[in-house]
Amino acid sequence: MSIQERADGWEPAPIGRVTAPLREQVIAAMRSAILDFHLRPGQRLVERELIDRFAVSRTTIREALRDLAAEGLVTVIPQKGAIVAAPSPEEAADLYDVRAHLESLTVAKFVERATPEQVARLRHAVDEMQKLIAAAPDDTPGMLRAKDDYYEILIEGAGSAVLRQVLVTVQARVRTLRAASLGASGRPAEAVREITAIVDAIERRDVEEASRLSIEHVQNAAKTALAAISVDE
Repeated sequence: MSIQERADGWEPAPIGRVTAPLREQVIAAMRSAILDFHLRPGQRLVERELIDRFAVSRTTIREALRDLAAEGLVTVIPQKGAIVAAPSPEEAADLYDVRAHLESLTVAKFVERATPEQVARLRHAVDEMQKLIAAAPDDTPGMLRAKDDYYEILIEGAGSAVLRQVLVTVQARVRTLRAASLGASGRPAEAVREITAIVDAIERRDVEEASRLSIEHVQNAAKTALAAISVDE
């Protein structure tokens, strides 16, 4: 299933009235819709439509959009309203640069702090990516989910609440760019080979090599994503 097909079929689940404040439920639903590409980069977020979809007040929708803008997932344009954030090439390059350094540090912390069980789970996550590539090489949403699983284990094993908070924010903002990168012909298989090499180094407890390969992986992804953005523009 393509990202476009997923975007065209978005229908949020009903918002409850008990489990959490309405604003938090709306934010969570919209965040998931953006990260799963049901709402596409550059797509307008019309207040009236969101009010009708979620059956909440205009105030709740505006508060949700403001919070998502603070996360970098939504851009509010004066006099025009809100759109799903679509990073410019310059912003994208900066995001990848930050991501490369953060992931390198996270990998280093993982090597130092992860348990054998967490290392084994990381290997399993890579094995699952390899199976997905073999079975469905064009399944970009599936590969994004598989990479999310990999990063969740990596962040967990790094054992740093500070790194988790910062890296999760950057990863969310770069997710649309990851889709552009993984959607390029041949890139998913290359990405899996690169990640496999990172995990090989992690299993050897080779901090320097794992960190270097992590930076190289992000730099390669950046080249592909930035090229795709340039073509789109």
